[in-house]
Amino acid sequence: MTTPKGVKDLDAQGGLESVSKAERVASLTGIRAVAALLVMLTHAAYTTGKYTHGYVGLVYSRAEIGVPIFFVLSGFLLFGPWVRAAATSRPPPSVRRYAWHRLRRIMPAYAVTVVAAYLLYHFRTAGPNPGHTWEGLFRNLTLTQIYTDNYLYSFLHQGLTQMWSLAVEAAYYVALPLLAYLLLVLLCRRQWRPGLLLTGLGLLALVTPAWLVLVHTTDFLPDAARLWLPTYLAWFVGGMLLAVLQPMRARAYALVCVPLAVVSYFIVSTPIAGAPTTSPNEMWEALTKALFYAVIATLVVAPLALGDRGMYSRFLASRPMVFLGEISYEIFLIHLVTMELVMVEILRYPIYTGSMVNLFAVTFVVTVPLAWLLHRFTRVRSE
Repeated sequence: MTTPKGVKDLDAQGGLESVSKAERVASLTGIRAVAALLVMLTHAAYTTGKYTHGYVGLVYSRAEIGVPIFFVLSGFLLFGPWVRAAATSRPPPSVRRYAWHRLRRIMPAYAVTVVAAYLLYHFRTAGPNPGHTWEGLFRNLTLTQIYTDNYLYSFLHQGLTQMWSLAVEAAYYVALPLLAYLLLVLLCRRQWRPGLLLTGLGLLALVTPAWLVLVHTTDFLPDAARLWLPTYLAWFVGGMLLAVLQPMRARAYALVCVPLAVVSYFIVSTPIAGAPTTSPNEMWEALTKALFYAVIATLVVAPLALGDRGMYSRFLASRPMVFLGEISYEIFLIHLVTMELVMVEILRYPIYTGSMVNLFAVTFVVTVPLAWLLHRFTRVRSE
C-alpha cells in the first residue's frame, strides 16, 4: 500500500509536518486546563445557587462542556496511534501496552483521591450520602459506581460526584481496542481507506442518539444507564474523527472554529437542552444537548489537532496554560473536595449562597498547589 503524502512525517515527528511536536503537544495540554477550569466553574455556580438564575444560570451550568472537551481529546489522542498505524501500513499498537499505560496513568492519583475523600468525610458531618460505605468505597475505587439502579442513592459520594465522567472515560478505554478492530480491520480490511473509515465513525456516532431514545422510552435499564458510555460515545467520536482527518492533511482554523463553538454554546444554553442537570429528563432535550456538546467540543479541539498555528494555539501553548494542563487531571479529581472545604471553612457561605467568583477564585488558589503535589507524587515517570 502506498503511504499517503505527509504521513511519514506525521509518524516520525508525532505531529503534522507544519506543526512542531513541542507546539502541538503544548497546545493540546493547554486545552486540558481550559476543560478542567470549566468543570470547576460550573460546580462553583451550582454550589452558590446560580443555576436558578434564568438564562445566566443555564450559561453557567453549560460550563460542564469541559467534560466533552476531555472526551474529544481522549478520542483524538488514543485512537490516533491506530489510525497512524493503518495509514503507514505498520502493526497496530499493542493492546497490552495500551491497557497498562491507561491504568498507570489514571489510577494512582485517582485511588489516592478516593481514599482521601473517604477518610476526610468520615470525620466531617455531611448529608445523607449512601456512597460513604465500604461498598461505596469499593465501587468508587473500581469506577463501577455508575452501574447501578437508583444511582443518586447508591454509591454517590459527596466529594466525588464528578467521577461519573471518569467511569465513562474508563469504559471508553476498555472499548477502544474493539472499536479500532471493528473500524480498521473488519470495515477497512487493514487498508488505509479514510473515506470508508469516516463513514464508519459516522455510523458509530449514531449509537448515542439510539441509546438516548432507548433509555428515555423504556424502563428495563437502571436509571444510571443515562450515564453509561453509549450516551457520550459521539463526543469521543468527535476526537476520533479528528484523528482520521489529521493524516489526510485536513486543516481547521481557530478563526472559524472558535466563534462557531461560542455561538453554539450560547444556543445550547437556552432551554432547548433542558434544565441544568447532567441528564435532561426529556428525550429531545438530551438529544439536543448531546449533539451540541459534540459539535462544540470538537470545534474547540480541531484547530489544535489540525494544524492551526495562530493566537489561539499560541495562547494554549503558553507556559501558564501548559502548567495547568499538566495538572488538569489532578485539578479535576480534587476540586470538589477543596471547594466544599473552602465554602465551609474559609468563606463560610451557607449552601447555595455567596459569590461564585470568590468561591471559584479561592478554590483555584487552594486546589492548584495540592493538585501539583498529587501530580508530582503519582505521575507517570518516563521509561
